[in-house]
Amino acid sequence: MKHRICLCLPTNRACPATITALHQEAAYAVRHFDVDVHLLILDSADADTRADHLRVLAALPDVPQVTVHHLDEDQQRTRLRELIDSAGLSSGLLDLLLPLAVSYGACTNRAFLFAAALGCRSVHRRDSDSTYQLHSGQPVFPIHHELPWLGRPAAEATAAGLHTDLDPAHARRPVSLAGASFIGELSVDIAEIRRLDPAVYHDVVSLWAPTDWPEERKRDLVAESFTGAGIAPFTGDRSTLTLVDPMRVDMCNIAFDRAVYERVPLPPATDTIGSDYFLLHLVHDATLPGILHNRHIENFHTPERRTPTGFPAYQRRFVKFLLSMHYFQHVYDHMTATGAALLDDHDRVRPDRITAFLRESTTLDPAENIWRLDRLDTSYRKLGGRYAEFAEQLSDERAQLLTEAVSDITAYADLIDAWPALIEATRT
Repeated sequence: MKHRICLCLPTNRACPATITALHQEAAYAVRHFDVDVHLLILDSADADTRADHLRVLAALPDVPQVTVHHLDEDQQRTRLRELIDSAGLSSGLLDLLLPLAVSYGACTNRAFLFAAALGCRSVHRRDSDSTYQLHSGQPVFPIHHELPWLGRPAAEATAAGLHTDLDPAHARRPVSLAGASFIGELSVDIAEIRRLDPAVYHDVVSLWAPTDWPEERKRDLVAESFTGAGIAPFTGDRSTLTLVDPMRVDMCNIAFDRAVYERVPLPPATDTIGSDYFLLHLVHDATLPGILHNRHIENFHTPERRTPTGFPAYQRRFVKFLLSMHYFQHVYDHMTATGAALLDDHDRVRPDRITAFLRESTTLDPAENIWRLDRLDTSYRKLGGRYAEFAEQLSDERAQLLTEAVSDITAYADLIDAWPALIEATRT
């Protein structure tokens, strides 16, 4: 029986070209690998845009071994309710899986659940605000590097000649992740801040570093943050078996083995940039092997983030990211110190360790985040214009933002606790 994989695109915007290109990547996968591809479009766009997407999908050629699934939010909600009821869990869990607000983690968690229901062995995620590079006129598909080794012992990849810098002590463990980054625009749409005032850009971006880092290390982080693989185009394949550094990959260009996402979901925080990156840290810190390759995706920004309504909404998501790091840095430090002890005797992630770190982090003093908000207020006011207007919004929402930063962590721990029952319910 062929392996099933899920090639997934969560979207809330018009992206007909991306859908067409994703279907081409699915066709590439079945031509080159012994797989069945379930192409999953999780569509949160408005009704007219969804109708356009359906017309695009209807016009695509039939490809043997590629099955297309298009689910709008109503269809997703119906299936999630069935899963929650089957698992005997509280109906309130639906708000964590399909919240009314934007949630980067929640949309990917839904992909994980639907992939499990389809019997897929891996999830391969792409984004609607990105596109594939071209090389010699042909698309550069990341799935070329994602499929060969996911789920197999790392030692098999080494024996086959794959370049490695993996410690032999980790070689028996399964390849759990394969990924690359992006080229083009910054992954977070804040380049305008850098153009307006590089010093303010440094002050703002450095706020996601731990406060006890020395200034030189913060400067290095700011220089590297959100830049991906730079701007150099693809010229030829390179891949390495390694413990993949989370700073070297992006969630628009990632694949996970089921043994990871069927045990731990992503944070379901709403309106929070970066809330879908947690598993990259977990795989690395647990010493699970991965494939780091160079088939980077080309990133671009869509204009809604700069509209009168889109601008403050996007900046708020960025602020919530910065506040979330007070808690996640604590969790990451504990995961790093724990290392391979995050795994059980079968090299599977232990969710109970993660929830313990998360719940412990919620007891941290919020003073550090109060300081962050003070720094952000000063920085946005320096920029003037709509940034100063946003500073007024921040001032009004300070208490709410501080509360959400903690409650988002608690909600994540609650979701991890419920996750095994949800995954088991997908089997039926």
